[in-house]
Amino acid sequence: MSAGSGRQRAQRFMVLATGLYRASHLSAGTFAVARHSPGSPAAWGILATAFAVSLTLYGTARARGWFSRRWVWCDVLVTGCLLPGSALWVLGGPAVSQGGWLMLLGGSASAAAAVGLGPRGAAASVTLLLATSVALHLPVADSGSAELAGHLNAVLSSAVMAWTFWWYLRRQGALLDAAQRRAVTAEAERARQAERAAHHAALHDTVLATLTTIAAGRVDANAAAVRERCAREAAYLRGLVRQEQEDAAARRPGAAAPGATAMGTVLEGAVRSAESLGLRVTAQYHALPAVPRDVADALAAAVGEALNNVRAHAGTGAAFLTAVGTGGGGLVVTVVDRGAGFDPARAAGTAGTGLRRSVRARTAGIGAAAEVESVPGEGTRVALRWPA
Repeated sequence: MSAGSGRQRAQRFMVLATGLYRASHLSAGTFAVARHSPGSPAAWGILATAFAVSLTLYGTARARGWFSRRWVWCDVLVTGCLLPGSALWVLGGPAVSQGGWLMLLGGSASAAAAVGLGPRGAAASVTLLLATSVALHLPVADSGSAELAGHLNAVLSSAVMAWTFWWYLRRQGALLDAAQRRAVTAEAERARQAERAAHHAALHDTVLATLTTIAAGRVDANAAAVRERCAREAAYLRGLVRQEQEDAAARRPGAAAPGATAMGTVLEGAVRSAESLGLRVTAQYHALPAVPRDVADALAAAVGEALNNVRAHAGTGAAFLTAVGTGGGGLVVTVVDRGAGFDPARAAGTAGTGLRRSVRARTAGIGAAAEVESVPGEGTRVALRWPA
């Protein structure tokens, strides 16, 4: 999904917030070097290193959606410990005084560590940053204990506040994800109830009406038309049973992603539509997967077109539909008739290719392959394979 889950949103916000915190410290460092050490290559080199580590840390976090533990530790060790120590050795005490810009980086390093390393890693990194601050304070004569205490408080407070914000956002993200799952489940249940009600109405108007008429003796149960109607309605009942089984399988944990559709459901719709116009369809399904809704709709439309072609042009009243799931969540759907057929070579470039064009047009946008095979006098076979 484009917006991501609640946790993903929380992660992106924390990367942004701690990144802005680091950017403020780097801005202060740039101003300080430009003002106090404009001619010092060492000062500019230390600043450039801080920029490089920061860009790597936050660039990687933005690309991945969250912090890399390796780069967080690199930031703590290089930006929070190594660079201040190098500045003390090369530039002298003023560069690492407790109010200096290099010591500010310890606060943003502790904030990133608090959210990116977990409890133990955060505690170890913050302890290391605090120890570095104390060690660098000792050689600087003009740094008072009050100033040191303020800096240590800043490092610790940065970690505590960042962790608190992250805990709160993570909790809110989990609540949001749970609410979305409940909404999806409720919507799916409403759809199932509506579909069940539609099936009940269809049973009332078809199977129940037929049985009631036969029971009342108003028709001859042995008449060909009555037997044909009973056969169609028996196929409809079998389809309902298969559909219920597929829906139950699709609702099992891990069976299908939200938004997927049981393929048997939409295929039965195409079959019922063709049967309502007098075509007898023998359908067989096996191990059908749940597929994305657009894929299900496109395949069902192509099947409907193939069945319509049988009814209108094949010169037969029967068709055979087979749908089989393949490995990896794919499927193959085949429509076969034993009607008049046609010669593909002679039909090329004429209206005889309408079936191939219409079927392929419905499947081209979903990554499915469509094959139409026909022999005069032997019928036609339409095969749909998804993915191609």
